[in-house]
Amino acid sequence: MADSRDEPLVLGIETSCDETGVGIVRGTTLLADAVASSVDEHARFGGVVPEVASRAHLEAMVPTIDRALKEAGVSARDLDGIAVTAGPGLAGALLVGVSAAKAYAYALGKPLYGVNHLASHICVDQLEHGALPEPTMALLVSGGHSSLLLSTDITSDVRPLGSTIDDAAGEAFDKIARVLNLGFPGGPVIDRYAREGDPSAIAFPRGLTGPRDPAYDFSFSGLKTAVARWIEAKRAAGEEVPVRDVSASFQEAVVDVLTRKAVRACKDEGVDHLMIGGGVAANSRLRALAQERCEAAGIRLRVPRPKLCTDNGAMVAALGAELVARNRAASGWDLSADSSLPVTDPHVPGHHHDHVHEVSKENLYS
Repeated sequence: MADSRDEPLVLGIETSCDETGVGIVRGTTLLADAVASSVDEHARFGGVVPEVASRAHLEAMVPTIDRALKEAGVSARDLDGIAVTAGPGLAGALLVGVSAAKAYAYALGKPLYGVNHLASHICVDQLEHGALPEPTMALLVSGGHSSLLLSTDITSDVRPLGSTIDDAAGEAFDKIARVLNLGFPGGPVIDRYAREGDPSAIAFPRGLTGPRDPAYDFSFSGLKTAVARWIEAKRAAGEEVPVRDVSASFQEAVVDVLTRKAVRACKDEGVDHLMIGGGVAANSRLRALAQERCEAAGIRLRVPRPKLCTDNGAMVAALGAELVARNRAASGWDLSADSSLPVTDPHVPGHHHDHVHEVSKENLYS
């Protein structure tokens, strides 16, 4: 077995939404990243249906774990731990992942680590750019979250500075894509159309950017309504909707606010690194504008490659490996899924440190 302080070998399971992600890492090296997505099954409903997601996770779990182990070229017996997203996310979907992780950990006699979905999104950057600087400022933007987080220790100290007070950025992309009849999910398709549009064609509002507004909170609900009304007015007048310009102007309004607030937070907190993660971090304009603004402010920008930004098991394994490396307490067998797990809990420790020895060390997994 590898020296666990050295390079822990950890399997991570992520089922917070509609992707069944299984990742395997050794220390900060990614060995396997297997994903089974149920996005096509949700597309006909125009959004994620929790019950459909849970059933899809159930069917995909064992084949996806087997695929990851094969891809990594390791045996389940070699693992130093199993990490799983305990929250936040869809309750039913999370339960499938937590139950599977417990079953594997129990059968293999390995420690179990319940981790936070948002902290995992920050930690995944270690697989791309090496150890996270401490402190790190993180801007997480996805379908369910837009948050500014300050982390001095990714395993124990993550502090929320600001978050979305209504629609997250990803939700806004999905809703505007729906109004434009571009399909689901909205992020990638709006990004594509926006590349051929003019970002300054239409002056859409920038939410919560007034002098009295909370400095680090986000609001995209007003922007979403403004864009929808603009499109409706065009259609009512019998005019053609300039899809490319609308996409570009809407996208610009979102990324302008996100990057402006993130850079401001770095300056205010005296942090010279900004990490951007979450599904919307795959957006090409967000990456470009963040790069431009960070360079101007003397801040180093870290953004993982797009595949690591969307939900995946690698990010969970990355945080798990960090917990093992820092000798953090494993979770107890009473670990449960918590759909609103606060980001201030990067992981869910058990009540006693060495619960593995309660399990027979005989390996139940063959």
